[in-house]
Amino acid sequence: MMSELLKTLFVTTPGTSLHLDGDALRVYHPDRPGRHLLPLIRLDDIVVFNGVTVTDDLVHRCAADARGVTWLTGNGRFLARVVGPRTGNPHLRIQQIRVHDDPGQRLGLAQSMIAGKLHNYRQLLLRTARDTTGTRQATLRTVAERHAAALSTLRDTETLDEARGVEGRAARDYFQALPSLVPGAGAGRSRRPATDPVNCLLSFGYGLLRSAVHGALEQVGLDPYVGYLHGIRPAKPALALDLMEEFRPLLVDRLVFTLTNRGQIAPAYTEQLPGGQTQLTETGRKFFLEQWSLARERHWPHAYLEREVPAALLPLVQARLLARHLRGDITTYTPWTVS
Repeated sequence: MMSELLKTLFVTTPGTSLHLDGDALRVYHPDRPGRHLLPLIRLDDIVVFNGVTVTDDLVHRCAADARGVTWLTGNGRFLARVVGPRTGNPHLRIQQIRVHDDPGQRLGLAQSMIAGKLHNYRQLLLRTARDTTGTRQATLRTVAERHAAALSTLRDTETLDEARGVEGRAARDYFQALPSLVPGAGAGRSRRPATDPVNCLLSFGYGLLRSAVHGALEQVGLDPYVGYLHGIRPAKPALALDLMEEFRPLLVDRLVFTLTNRGQIAPAYTEQLPGGQTQLTETGRKFFLEQWSLARERHWPHAYLEREVPAALLPLVQARLLARHLRGDITTYTPWTVS
């Protein structure tokens, strides 16, 4: 299966191979005869899953064109990405590192990123509470109040560890409320491995989001591996993980909760392995990618720009705002939040 949206090609069916054919990408699968071509000019990114082969000549062409190729596991966990020669202004990356090495500036950025995440968590909790009653509604409103208090506490933190502590406690409260957000779900977050369908879908969605944010940072010219909240961690794109935080609640969690609460996640979409891990089936991946693609077309309000922006472009918008802040063009970095 493959799907194309906003110049990103997703290929999920094991046994598929992607080839370079002149100025086009040729898709081949032994069970699907015929010549399937996509002009490369239509694609900015290619995302492939386990079992899909990308030929060397196609990877080389994509690298030369600065077209990203990303590999994900069947459950959406990031494996690798190829983008070709680094582009952008090296002075921006130097300033990115200088800000990382300044404790005050680094703390300010981390606080902003955490605040964006907690604000959007709270909006999701309150929105869900409006559509419920009884104990479930009371639980969601109580957690939302804790997030409001956490936002106040966050402003007074004086060290990065204190800020991370506020974020960690708020995240635990949020995921402990999963049964109220999604009736039938277990409390808490399970990952590596995910042990139930909701956590499996969340992990898959976070993998897709991480790929989109990583690509946006590279396009702007920032180094995805030099972060502020997550710092510098070997083999981890810390800045991509930082920028993801404000998007998780509304772009991934909300989609997963909506699909589950509407009964759209069929039993055939997930399977449980002998060790207890829950993973998406090929049918499940296909369904979620279709829903993810539709959700990326939705327009969301953006307070700083004073206009609506498609979800697919939000990571690029925020990456550009972050770059402007690091260059000194704007005094603060304002995370994307929804009221």
